[in-house]
Amino acid sequence: MLRVGGGRIAAPQLSWSHSLFFYVAKIGWLLVQPLVAILAVAVLGLVLGWLRFRRLGFVLVGLALAALAVVSLSPLGLLMMAPLENRFPRPQLPPTITGLVVLGGAFDTRIAQTRRLPELNDAADRVTEALILARRYPKAKVIFSGGDASILADDVPESQSAKRFFLDSGLAPDRLILDDKARDTSENARRAKALADPKPGEIWILITSAFHMPRAVGCFRKAGFAVLPFPVDYRTPGGDAVWRPSMATVRNLEHVHFAVREYLGLLAYWLKGRTSALFPAPLPAPLAVRGQAPAVSPAARPAG
Repeated sequence: MLRVGGGRIAAPQLSWSHSLFFYVAKIGWLLVQPLVAILAVAVLGLVLGWLRFRRLGFVLVGLALAALAVVSLSPLGLLMMAPLENRFPRPQLPPTITGLVVLGGAFDTRIAQTRRLPELNDAADRVTEALILARRYPKAKVIFSGGDASILADDVPESQSAKRFFLDSGLAPDRLILDDKARDTSENARRAKALADPKPGEIWILITSAFHMPRAVGCFRKAGFAVLPFPVDYRTPGGDAVWRPSMATVRNLEHVHFAVREYLGLLAYWLKGRTSALFPAPLPAPLAVRGQAPAVSPAARPAG
């Protein structure tokens, strides 16, 4: 079910294949994420060394240490993430809009479940920027799409934290529309379209992290929901600064982590027919008038 203000409406039914894809993707990512893969190679090397395959074991441990050094000390993550973040420049917004579609990912649901508090994470810009735009456009609806994406334990839908955040920040309840069932980007797009029921000439703004915007736009196009991409939560600097890694090695590793996840997500979604293209791009300028692509002003472009 989908919650709309104080009421509820029926959610679009998703096939069993959507659920299967969700679980396969989640479990697969647990196994192939960069740090897990590096640790797996190191452990395999140690085991082979213990089994007296010392040369091969030494090579594998050395490769693991070298990979860890590269991802934690070099600008590799920034260079991988920059093309994702620069794919959709931030647009010059029109005088009026119909509504905002905000994708989940900005709240820590484990903290929300255990402490009963809405806690923002590194993607907080998704909801803070949405709140700024909601105040700029006082008649626009705000759709927040974020359910329970956990697979190992029951969790609370992210929409619970979003509801408290937006209402406590002064957003009128009749403007807020909550989707508490969407678990991934494809479901975000399908359910948001059902909630918005967009009409010709309406302009809906899509808000998500800049590195996630290509996959999100591809899913919304596949769902037949024309949106104006408004990227937020930039993780990379502009210009030549992209070649300078952070002094915090964990942050460099995090950039590689999210970049690899997005590129694998783009490939998997494209192969599964969930996105409109392998690497979605802005549409030609004339389509921007109909809310399908941004009309970009130089001042609105992110640095670099």
